[in-house]
Amino acid sequence: MDQDLALYQRFLSGERQALETLVALHTDNLIRFAYLYLRDSSAAEDVAEDTFVALLLKKKIFLEGAKFKTYLYRIARNKCIDLLRKRKKTVPLQDVENVLHGGCFETEIHKKEQYATLYRCMSELPAQYNEILHLTYFDGFTVKEICEITKQSAKQVYNLLSRAKHSLKQLLIKEGVNEP
Repeated sequence: MDQDLALYQRFLSGERQALETLVALHTDNLIRFAYLYLRDSSAAEDVAEDTFVALLLKKKIFLEGAKFKTYLYRIARNKCIDLLRKRKKTVPLQDVENVLHGGCFETEIHKKEQYATLYRCMSELPAQYNEILHLTYFDGFTVKEICEITKQSAKQVYNLLSRAKHSLKQLLIKEGVNEP
């Protein structure tokens, strides 16, 4: 059983600290994930909060072997889609925050420039490509888990991932990045 599922089951049995631990573990990643959809940092924060509120209200009991993190991201994705439907428009990518720890000043500047270029190029990709890249490389989900989150077949996920990587590579080359 994974650690997240164990924490969630402890929360279901009445241990409040377990939910606080889950929130601390997943809030930042959920905000980044929601930001890919919404392109609005405050709305992404709201979606992350709403995701945990949904956990509080639904209190779904998981079967052995189920992935809690997949369930959590599916809730967040659905919340983002609901919000976009309400807006009926997309918001352009604005300032991207990069939190860097340690290293010298020049290295940090170089990393910030690399991250800014990466995020700028990713913002030019279609939303589906952005989602697949983020779930795969930033959140570390497997293809099977991505299939559960996005409700797509493994072949569709592999195809999207391949196209997304190719498109991102082309954009990075245009930006002058030799090694993506």
